[in-house]
Amino acid sequence: MVEAWAEKRVVISPDPSTLADSVAARFLSRVAKRTGEGKLAHISLTGGSMGAAVLEAAARHPRIDRIDWSFVHFWWSDERFLPAADEERNEKQARTALLDAIDVPTANIHAIAADGQSADADSAASEYAAELARYPGPDGPWPAFDVCFLGVGPDAHIASLFPDRPEIQIKDRSVVPVHDSPKPPAERVTMTRPVINGSKRVWMVVSGADKASALGLALAGASYASVPAAGAKGRKRTIFFVDEAAASQVPPELIDREY
Repeated sequence: MVEAWAEKRVVISPDPSTLADSVAARFLSRVAKRTGEGKLAHISLTGGSMGAAVLEAAARHPRIDRIDWSFVHFWWSDERFLPAADEERNEKQARTALLDAIDVPTANIHAIAADGQSADADSAASEYAAELARYPGPDGPWPAFDVCFLGVGPDAHIASLFPDRPEIQIKDRSVVPVHDSPKPPAERVTMTRPVINGSKRVWMVVSGADKASALGLALAGASYASVPAAGAKGRKRTIFFVDEAAASQVPPELIDREY
């Protein structure tokens, strides 16, 4: 199969707050369009400060109550294998920021099993792969996410796919455990690159001067093995939503001033 993805573009906001508001409005517009046509919308969430900020901004938006959330399914690209109530879990942060405030069916929230719900990260990964397979898409036993949100770390990691680690190279599994993670906690679960790249739209939300180098390398076409963010690509759209502090090394020709 020939792989074809959308060209990467960069949309710049002046500061983190404006960035979160802008992405939240676009997210709700996309979900409203999809669900308004009576179609399911599969959304992959991410963690981190900007991931939570976007969801908090969505919860405040006046359009939030106009969406039929029964058509929306929420997933996570990665998770920390910690107890369910731990504040560091991406699921916990997303529920606090948005999910507990909207009328979304419990069955539509597809969380990765926590420590105490599954024996270990390996079991949690296998269970999540089976859950993804309930909604197969055109590229494999996983949904084609309408939007896959990703953060980008200062080291250019995405989800829990870290530079120069074996997980970034895995193509024959949809979800894998991460042991001895270079960023705490040590035990994690992550989707693999084929699942992320099967998304219709990959939206990377990046804030802060400490991300500028990683963003520059990702846009310069660096090897995804060493710069995982360089390998994240959506089928229809690949957008880096960034603030000015993160954009210092962005080539001018990649900036989209109209999107």
